[in-house]
Amino acid sequence: MTLLREAIVQYDGQEAGVLQETDEGYVFTYSIEYLQDPESKPISLTMDLREESYHSDTLFAFFDGLIPEGWLLEVVCTNWKLDRRDRMGLLMTACKDCIGIVSVHGKVAR
Repeated sequence: MTLLREAIVQYDGQEAGVLQETDEGYVFTYSIEYLQDPESKPISLTMDLREESYHSDTLFAFFDGLIPEGWLLEVVCTNWKLDRRDRMGLLMTACKDCIGIVSVHGKVAR
């Protein structure tokens, strides 16, 4: 499995885990520190707190739902020159400061 892109997922400003795009699909893994905090909550009702990673062939519905729609999606695609089919790129670009308690921050390539 080859890693293509990676993003930090935050819950209320705290790093909750990492979302990875690979050549085989998507992987979300909660961070050990987040799991060890008794105050931690799941990022989604569909993604309970657990050590085992979540895997999906397509972008998880929860994350896809964070991406803007309609005219705001057009603004994002035009301003950042993104393809509307590049769901991971849209997520990392437009969801750093989205409405709600979860945010997604693209990691800088090493």
